[in-house]
Amino acid sequence: MAWPDFPAAKFKKAILADLPSLELKPRVERIALEMQRQLPTDFRKSVKIVTKALGAPPPAGDGTDFGNFRAWACHRFVSLTGLDHPDLALDYFAKSTRHFSAEFDIRPFIQRDQAHVLGLMRQWAEDADWRLRRLASEGARPRLPWGLRLNALVADPRPLFPILEALRDDPIEAVRRSVANNLNDIAKDHPDLLVAHVKPWAKAEARAPLIRHALRHLVKQGHEGALSLMGVDPAADLRLSRLQLDADAVPIGGSIGIDIHVTNAGTAPAYAIIDYAVHHLGARGEARPKVFKWSTLTLAPGSTVKLSRRHSLKPVTTRRYYPGSHFIDLRINGRMLAKQDFELLAGPDSEKKASPGTFSGRYRR
Repeated sequence: MAWPDFPAAKFKKAILADLPSLELKPRVERIALEMQRQLPTDFRKSVKIVTKALGAPPPAGDGTDFGNFRAWACHRFVSLTGLDHPDLALDYFAKSTRHFSAEFDIRPFIQRDQAHVLGLMRQWAEDADWRLRRLASEGARPRLPWGLRLNALVADPRPLFPILEALRDDPIEAVRRSVANNLNDIAKDHPDLLVAHVKPWAKAEARAPLIRHALRHLVKQGHEGALSLMGVDPAADLRLSRLQLDADAVPIGGSIGIDIHVTNAGTAPAYAIIDYAVHHLGARGEARPKVFKWSTLTLAPGSTVKLSRRHSLKPVTTRRYYPGSHFIDLRINGRMLAKQDFELLAGPDSEKKASPGTFSGRYRR
């Protein structure tokens, strides 16, 4: 036992009073707050207890498994109680991220002392363990989903570039993908800066997947510089001859079929990045587009490609559906070429919510 005096029965009774009704992130917060109540108030003592409780880290593996959710509450406890002891807390994260990614809970420390933590992360980018290398990128993302927004890096992301450059050719795909996600965050606020920075990277063909993933937001927005890096010819004569939905009305929880015909009316082969956007109604009746990737392909001169797919309208934790008039638009190389309306109807899944997360699974991305 990491600490023989830990009041296990009292702790268990306290958290189980409301834990089953909470979703994943509130569960983590609830457990961490109870740890704060029950562990020693001296952080130097409590961080040793938490570190010992985690035990030896699992093997690094191949980069497809980021650890066990059980450790997240420990990270959150350190984030809540260790801000005045940054050296101890950061040392904890460097070790404990091998149990479960510490990307969420290192962020308050970046917010408090950005130069120091980013300097440390630049060192982590050279570590032998890919899990720590990935933390150097993922933990510093300006707009990490579910995470504290790092407003200083949103305003000026340039301090991130030395870390991302050190990791761009990492042998582990999960690390390279984190670099791409970090770059995509930057693109949302500094599109021209981002494109200018990654343009020299494109000289290495092996970086093409990373660059493609990093530019996904800008491609959806039709950014000319990003499209150029993707090999898009702005003069290509690509035309949409058909956009057809298989229903005029769909219940929430159902799905809708989309059928398109795309023609290259030009005299040279043309590269096409095909996306579509679903314009969802918000709570106040406003339309909010969400862009989805569909296909990338090269069309020979005069050729036509026919594509079909189904789009699910099942509620998820990140999106709530409201009945009413919706529409889908079709975009090729960032340009919206056509749109089609449909009615979203109240259905049996209208009020369903995703079930709360549990701590029994492993964490994968």
